[in-house]
Amino acid sequence: MPVASRLTLAIHTALLVVATNAWAVDEPLTLEETNVNAVYSGPTDLPEVLAGGQVARGARLGMLGNKDVMDTPFSVTSYTAKTLADLQTVTVADALERDPSVRSTGQTGGIVDSFFIRGFAIGEGNLGELAYDGVYGVAPNYRAFTEYAERIEVLKGPGALMYGISPNSGVGGVINIVPKRPLEQDLTRFTGSYASDSQVGGHLDISRRFGDEHQFGVRFNGSLQGGDTAVDDQHRDVGIGAIALDYRGERLRLNLDYLSQKESYEGASRPFTIAPNVQVPSAPNGRTSLPQKWGWSDTKEQSLLLGGEYDLNDNLTVFAHAGGGRSDVKRMSDQVPRILNAAGDTSNIPGYYKFNVDRSTADVGLRGLFATGPVTHLTTLMATRYEDELSRGINNGTEILSNIYHPVDRPKQYINTPKVLRISETELSGVALSDTLGFLDDRVQLTLGMRHQSIESRNYNAAGGVSSRYDASANTPLLGVVVKPWDDVSLYYNYVEGLSKGDAAPGTASNAGETFAPYESKQHELGVKYEHGTFMTSVALFQITKPSGEVGADNVYSVQAEQRNRGVELSVFGEVAPGTRLMGGVTFLDGELTKSATAANRGNKPVGVPDIQANLWAEWDTPWVEGFTLTGGAIYTDSQYVNQANTQELDSWTRIDAGARYVTKIEGRPTTFRATVQNVFDREYWSGVASYGAFSPGYPRTLQVSATVDF
Repeated sequence: MPVASRLTLAIHTALLVVATNAWAVDEPLTLEETNVNAVYSGPTDLPEVLAGGQVARGARLGMLGNKDVMDTPFSVTSYTAKTLADLQTVTVADALERDPSVRSTGQTGGIVDSFFIRGFAIGEGNLGELAYDGVYGVAPNYRAFTEYAERIEVLKGPGALMYGISPNSGVGGVINIVPKRPLEQDLTRFTGSYASDSQVGGHLDISRRFGDEHQFGVRFNGSLQGGDTAVDDQHRDVGIGAIALDYRGERLRLNLDYLSQKESYEGASRPFTIAPNVQVPSAPNGRTSLPQKWGWSDTKEQSLLLGGEYDLNDNLTVFAHAGGGRSDVKRMSDQVPRILNAAGDTSNIPGYYKFNVDRSTADVGLRGLFATGPVTHLTTLMATRYEDELSRGINNGTEILSNIYHPVDRPKQYINTPKVLRISETELSGVALSDTLGFLDDRVQLTLGMRHQSIESRNYNAAGGVSSRYDASANTPLLGVVVKPWDDVSLYYNYVEGLSKGDAAPGTASNAGETFAPYESKQHELGVKYEHGTFMTSVALFQITKPSGEVGADNVYSVQAEQRNRGVELSVFGEVAPGTRLMGGVTFLDGELTKSATAANRGNKPVGVPDIQANLWAEWDTPWVEGFTLTGGAIYTDSQYVNQANTQELDSWTRIDAGARYVTKIEGRPTTFRATVQNVFDREYWSGVASYGAFSPGYPRTLQVSATVDF
């Protein structure tokens, strides 16, 4: 069915649902009353939001549970559904562009999202590293959308104790999607959207509660989007369906989330690499498309998560999760084009790729609240298990020569369908214990924790046999301290370790096949948070060290490399004056390769770690038109290196966005109109670089408009 027809069907369906459920709404709802940040009941409540509704006061920190930001010995930011809607975000990467500690290294018009947090890579492999409701293995593997997100939470720094080891060994932080769940009030909301060049979409959000005491709930989020993107010769279709069911009894609470999505591209963008000893040329305009028009990509994701809590008594709760996800990818496209010279000439080999990724997760835990004399304890004991299996098939075509500024159309290549073979399996299991001790009416809080993590993996050869096996374990500690000398000031410190799967020596090394213990990254962080009425500011100083393996001059692979990132983060959120809201901050990074098998690289900057990252987003409610808000902001990223030798560099860049929002009622129905222009001045820039040296052009100037109506 054509996209336009599907969108028409979606709109008609929305109107039908509205008509059949109109009786459920007793009176017209104001935008504030429908509240996209509505709070759940019970111990799993979402935290309150700061003034303006952009950022929540807390987050869900894995096994530590829900924590108010002033009681958290970490730097954590929780972006609300209101922010996601007002910024007109489509993906999680869109949402986190406004975070000064995060940079997206995916491509505009690309098929996968990846990130740097505090200068360390997240989500670059084929095993997704986003958490979903606090657990790994459920969020979509390659790209997550914001239609089904109530919150996007970012924990800065290693999260191995709270969440377990990340599936792809990321240590810079944890991105957690808090899914939309049934609300207290009935909700029927439709959003129509348009983005240049001709991306048209519709999103339907319905929430209902049933039963004598409203103990049963259902929430559905569905959307369709399709059309030509702002990138030349590129077409994109997206379909999403997410349903959440819950039960809230006196002691028992259950949640069931099901998610299905499909994203299809014609002419999907790919990142670039560059030949050695070639200086990085200036970036092309973001709308210039190098991939061949005949390239295509299809990504299907399905996920399921069942979670529950049962109160054994008023102070003791048992909880559990079980679920998983499956990803199926097929694409006929360019791989990673290589820039050959300063003129921007490229060489690339297209291929037919198929990926299947299966993941499963389960956990069970016990959380108790008790006191020993004047000291309170919040203690959690938890066991987790995660499994994944990656299967892959690749058939390559023949070389294509082109240019980043003047792409050349080449004849379509016919490549045989590849045979999909099992590549690897991984099992991650652990047992963790944590205790948060409260002193002096919780003005002093001490959090202690330890996780024993086991890692087992197997790689397979083309014949289906095991080519290498890895089996190791490690202990991951946590020490966190919070001191609140005044009600509006919180001082904190943490020492926490991250965990990465140890390597096996490559076949080219003299000790080929030798396996190494898990790499233990270490973070020290010291910070202060200040809540001044309607807004909050924070300052954090941190240091993270991460070891890794390299082949030395003697051709022996060993753990002899280390990256150390030191930094200062300054953040501000909330309403700084009546009708004026700010969201953003600045991160100063000092990244260094403190150890390396290559002597010339010691002391150099790591790939993709700029000295400065700064973001600021502002909103101003105009006094002359009620409900009319002007919005705008800037994103700045300093220069960064593409290689460890620090001989190839991306220039610094600044992007300016601007927009407006108008909240009103039309025939008694709350309605919001939004308009945003990304990259107002159409700046040409390289947006960022992945840890393996691949980089991408930034957004071209893009117009987004939408209208949201509550029925």
